[in-house]
Amino acid sequence: MQVGSSPPDASPASSAEKCGACGPGFASPLDAMKGPREEILYVPCIYRNTGRGKPDFLATVDVNPKSPRYCQVIHRLSMPNVGDELHHSGWNTCSSCFGDTTKKRNRLILPSLISSRIYVVDVGTDPRAPRLFKVINSEDVFWKCNLGYPHTSHCLGSGEIMISTLGDPAGNGKGGFILLDGDTFEIKGTWEKGDKVPPMGYDFWYQPRHNVLISTEWGIPKCLGYGFDPNDLKKGRYGRRLNVWDWTTHTYIQTIDVGEDAAPLEIRFLHNPDAAEGYVGCTISSAIHHFYKTERGDWAAEKVIQVPSKKVEGWLLADMPGFITDILISLDDRFLYFSNWLHGDIRQYDISDTHKPKLVGQVFVGGSITKGGPVTVCEDEELQSQPDPFVIKGKRVPGGPQMIQLSLDGKRLYVTTSLYSAWDKQFYPDLVKDGSVMLQLDVDTEQGGLTVNPSFLVDFGKEPDGPCLAHEIRYPGGDCTSDIWV
Repeated sequence: MQVGSSPPDASPASSAEKCGACGPGFASPLDAMKGPREEILYVPCIYRNTGRGKPDFLATVDVNPKSPRYCQVIHRLSMPNVGDELHHSGWNTCSSCFGDTTKKRNRLILPSLISSRIYVVDVGTDPRAPRLFKVINSEDVFWKCNLGYPHTSHCLGSGEIMISTLGDPAGNGKGGFILLDGDTFEIKGTWEKGDKVPPMGYDFWYQPRHNVLISTEWGIPKCLGYGFDPNDLKKGRYGRRLNVWDWTTHTYIQTIDVGEDAAPLEIRFLHNPDAAEGYVGCTISSAIHHFYKTERGDWAAEKVIQVPSKKVEGWLLADMPGFITDILISLDDRFLYFSNWLHGDIRQYDISDTHKPKLVGQVFVGGSITKGGPVTVCEDEELQSQPDPFVIKGKRVPGGPQMIQLSLDGKRLYVTTSLYSAWDKQFYPDLVKDGSVMLQLDVDTEQGGLTVNPSFLVDFGKEPDGPCLAHEIRYPGGDCTSDIWV
């Protein structure tokens, strides 16, 4: 599928110069694919629930193979408070503001999932050594928005910053949005208008060309916040809806049901701004749904991938779901990737036919069903035997693949292994004890296929303040989960 346009002879340098002259980001997704190779990454690292009593920090990781500090954390920006639970991050501005020469991508927005603080980090002054620029206190979020538990941050074409939330200040479910001024980073209020709001929130994506924003639902914060309790299932405590909003009026207009306790998490439109479709990953039901605009003008969803549960012994339940926790789409809209945090595999699908994804790549890098562990698989629709434990550079990797980030050219997929500290502690105690890792997979962008790069390992178990839990990955110039083309 062709996305956007760019001169056939455009080079990485000319694309970079072009974006610098026109505003932040790139003119189109295909221009972004010609952008410079990533040299550093930003990764939130969490100490909450590890028992170490340290503040979370933002790690800067060197991923330039020519650098003497390749695969090392080269800078750590500690937050001023303990117990925040840094989680996802976003930008003050991105490709949605490409035509605005007054905008510059120089601030990283770090919402705290548990404390509800929002940190604004200066990454423009020295990209290799970020510094704290502003703290938005939780009481401002509570009092000005009646919201809490902030999650996804996206920059808007207006220059504003929008952050989705899981609930209200008391920990009840409520799917709202915090709106920040893009210059002062003051809270302007909520984005949504009207009395109707979804009962839960989590992630979101917007596409002005189709006058739409779609948000997802994880669950009720005060239920999921301390861990996963199977008794919360079938009681309306986990999400089941895609929530459709009118982009112009900011009103909640439609609900799409993807199944009881499905817990739809990450949502991605195709990058082509003309495309009125995308995918959402449902965690507990372990399914991928394809959503699309109908001929009537409303929205619908169809299940296009189902990861079968495995019959097991020695685990929390008799049926172990794959637990799809992160998904992304390559910038050319050709491949869909997702992680199965519990089963331990990462998958690559060809989505040339968006209604019928085709599995073309798969690799196991940990998980709960490895040989020699406490879990015995009794029935498995997919595997003939349990996978071997994953060892790289002599380290047996605890946990399973979780957050993923793709290089702009689509050839390298970065992976971290922490989901959320309370759930890490419950499902993977060794992950909390030993710390998480970052891996790199090599991607076959012609035929499809994934292989582990054996020379790449960032071991967050060796941090100076003790092992920590690394989460979402960002590139300084934007990536395929931060930038939206309008």
